[in-house]
Amino acid sequence: MADPVMHADTILKVDRMTHYFGGLRAVHDFNLEIRKGEVRGLIGPNGAGKTTIFNLITGVHRPTEGRIYWLNKEIICGETKKCPAPYEIAAMGLGRTFQNLQLWRHMSVLEHIKMAQYSKIDYGLAGAFFGTAKRNRREKEFTEKAMHLLEVMGVARFAKENVVNLPYGAQRKVEMARALAVEPRLLLLDEPTVGMTPDELDHVIETIRDVHQRFDLTIFLIEHRMKFVMELCDQIQTLVFGEIIAEGSPEEIQNNPRVIEAYLGEEDIS
Repeated sequence: MADPVMHADTILKVDRMTHYFGGLRAVHDFNLEIRKGEVRGLIGPNGAGKTTIFNLITGVHRPTEGRIYWLNKEIICGETKKCPAPYEIAAMGLGRTFQNLQLWRHMSVLEHIKMAQYSKIDYGLAGAFFGTAKRNRREKEFTEKAMHLLEVMGVARFAKENVVNLPYGAQRKVEMARALAVEPRLLLLDEPTVGMTPDELDHVIETIRDVHQRFDLTIFLIEHRMKFVMELCDQIQTLVFGEIIAEGSPEEIQNNPRVIEAYLGEEDIS
């Protein structure tokens, strides 16, 4: 099968991806093309398959069919069983957060962000054991970068706290800071405002706008709160029972009869 035609600025391309869990079809013929600098949204009712799509893109699951391209290079192919491990995909520049917080209960906030940078360790086992000058220099750099990211996310005051002692909204911001620590080119956010108050929601909208510009990011997000999606996204897809039923600008999605019937209903998205 020939590779699909892609634009020069395409950063991620998903081509006809289908996935089964046993006999249950979770995703069917899913296509996606994200260009550099975009903020893309994926919406749909609970159980539609949104998180499954994130898991397929990031190597948590291997698709049954279809292919995924990163920077115009095929990285995943369901037909040939080609699928790098999640850590290998993250190293390519795809960072993500999770719908259910994936935080380590025994670590401080600062340790979480430093841990995400340790794939860049270059001082070796001897440097770690003997505490060489290079090791100390790199640890200082990791700490400074971690503190900078916590400041960007507005949670630097919690740096020394155990992460489980933080308010839920603050834990969400820590997870986002950890995702940024791997220096992603594409950031995947899976329901980043779950559990947040309306005031926290407004703050996170502004924070994501800031990191989008500050770090020259491309963003792909899943979210139920329509205010969040409508204010941030350039393009939105609507997923129902594993299939895309509509794709377009926020205005087009907001006024699409199929989307209203399947998902939005009478929800206030102002």
